[in-house]
Amino acid sequence: MSSENILDDEDTFKILISTDIHLGYLEKDAIRGSDSFHTLKEILECAKENQVDLILLGGDLFHENKPSRRCLHSCITMLREYCMGDSPVTFNILSDQTINFNTTQFPWVNYQDENLNISIPVFSIHGNHDDPTGAEGLCALDLLSASGLVNHFGHSHSVERIEISPILLQKGSTKLALYGLGSIPDERLYRMFVNKQVTMLRPKEDQDNWFNLFAIHQNRSKHGPTNYIPEQFLDDFIDLVVWGHEHECLITPTRNEQQLFYVTQPGSSVATSLSPGEAAKKHIGLLRVKGRKMNLQKIPLKTVRQFFIQDVVLADYEDLFTPDTPQVTKKVENLCYAKVSEMLEEAERERLGCPRTPEKPLIRLRVDYSGGFETFNTSRFSQKFVDRVANPKDVIHFLRKREQKEGVKDEFNVDYSKLVKPAAVEGLRVEDLVKQYFEAAEQKVQLSLLTEQGMGKAIQEFVDKDEKDAIEELITYQLEKTQRHLQSRGVTTEQDIDAEIQKFRDSKKNTTEEEDDIKEVINRARAHRMERGDLDLSDEPADVTMDSDEESGTLPAPTRGRGRGGGRGRGSRGGAKGSAASEAKPAGRGRGRGRSQRSAPASQTRNIFQAFQATSQRSQIGGSTSSAAEEVIIDDSDEDIPVMKATRPPPRSSSSSSSSFPKYSSQSQSQTSRGVAFEDSDEEDNPFKGHSRGSRR
Repeated sequence: MSSENILDDEDTFKILISTDIHLGYLEKDAIRGSDSFHTLKEILECAKENQVDLILLGGDLFHENKPSRRCLHSCITMLREYCMGDSPVTFNILSDQTINFNTTQFPWVNYQDENLNISIPVFSIHGNHDDPTGAEGLCALDLLSASGLVNHFGHSHSVERIEISPILLQKGSTKLALYGLGSIPDERLYRMFVNKQVTMLRPKEDQDNWFNLFAIHQNRSKHGPTNYIPEQFLDDFIDLVVWGHEHECLITPTRNEQQLFYVTQPGSSVATSLSPGEAAKKHIGLLRVKGRKMNLQKIPLKTVRQFFIQDVVLADYEDLFTPDTPQVTKKVENLCYAKVSEMLEEAERERLGCPRTPEKPLIRLRVDYSGGFETFNTSRFSQKFVDRVANPKDVIHFLRKREQKEGVKDEFNVDYSKLVKPAAVEGLRVEDLVKQYFEAAEQKVQLSLLTEQGMGKAIQEFVDKDEKDAIEELITYQLEKTQRHLQSRGVTTEQDIDAEIQKFRDSKKNTTEEEDDIKEVINRARAHRMERGDLDLSDEPADVTMDSDEESGTLPAPTRGRGRGGGRGRGSRGGAKGSAASEAKPAGRGRGRGRSQRSAPASQTRNIFQAFQATSQRSQIGGSTSSAAEEVIIDDSDEDIPVMKATRPPPRSSSSSSSSFPKYSSQSQSQTSRGVAFEDSDEEDNPFKGHSRGSRR
């Protein structure tokens, strides 16, 4: 037996850690359609072989917000096969489970359900791909939770204040506090941290004896001033942070010298974009916790498809060709052929002795043709490797840096070189594309009534969540609200109206009122969908003319008008190539739902002055009825949430109720001196050997 097995005693927690599985990614692709399913099976097999106590998932179990029936069926089948059985669960839960699992009518952990036989409990937070939507606030994880296969935790019901209550676990003498926070829009969460509206609860007794583990699913790398969560925002009593959402595998724990905790970033288990961050080898982690000591063992995944990426700058090959060289395009094509062949040979060498690795790798060659070079036909080039690569349609990616002309002042001072940087473009979200478009656009095409954030969110709901009325409702709502504002101000002339509209629009930017407006618009769009009877069915026949909720594994047909990328991305690793924002929905397209087509305000040719003077019946009704909905009142009280008590209540400690948690602000620094020992998993001896790295000061 290995040293790890000898030390797996009754006091040691063994936790399998994985994030961003993206089950169902490109499931209709003939070559890559089963990649995510094979990797999930390998992860569950690894958990069973190592006899772990529990599995911790850091979000984005599903790639789609509405997974297909095949995807759900495969997931349920594998969870039932590997996580149900007669093996006993050897740890207890001491906290109030009605608070920990508040998204289900069965508020207790699944292995304590007398009707289920669970051998490996799975604990998971939701990510930005499978986040709760709809009036009921449900997600795909809630389906698995109701069926007793997954314990969904970390769902915050309030948008005003967040209180994170831990799941208190105990195995022998080891006490583990498991914190979790599902995906929240980064800008909103950033502002809540700054305003000290995020609180992490701690048990009153023996605080220094608990090992604190926190699972989060947010941007870790900075994508904007507030479009990420700095590690310094997290509480300093945390011992280990499992960071989801970022796809680059940085699973070796790194120490934050300011907050004195460790951060592990397992990354994704399937490449959803052809970017450098996805090229790192994929791993999962086996975490051992004993007392206040931990050890993280890296486990490489064998079923992940190989991915190789390389950059070529043609200007660096002056000894071979220049833009004026005869037949330079043919020579450039030969160079690219040699580079791709080298990567394929390297893939074959690495695949030797790994029968579970897919045969065809992913290959991406990024060619910078700045300096006067011309591109060649990439489709004809890709035909040479159609039987050897898994992505024959996008092996070559041409890019060219734009040169800023001297003496020409850019009105918006946009750094175009950053906008065309391929790593950034491939990882942009839909709302980022909208924002960058208006930042780089001329003044005459800027929005005068809507805000960039509102338009970006509406397009995101249309593309990602299939809310077809989101954009139309945004325009209608903002038009009615602006009309009421102008009426209250008593503005009559066209010049004064334009100035007042601009002032009214600027006053709402990056405020709570803007977020409330967006929330109201989304709720209206969902209400219209429910009124016309649109159900969230994931599998519609492919030949039906209505929109399918499934995302095709390849690029959508031009006649669909969906504008959805095959692998849309979030944060830093999206698969969308920008097509989602560039393809427009046909103006005259019918909804195919058996209702009359409403003319959207966006299609009207009248200006805002004419719209203000119009006295249509809809404007009159909107002015009288929608004023009550101008402010969204959100009840963030936890007392009004109905709770169904378990027929067989799980054992709890009297000192672990919700009242036993003192509140600590996320910015509090008044903690006692303490420390957690981390040992490198590469050592063959005792993973818990060695002294503590020093107490916190």
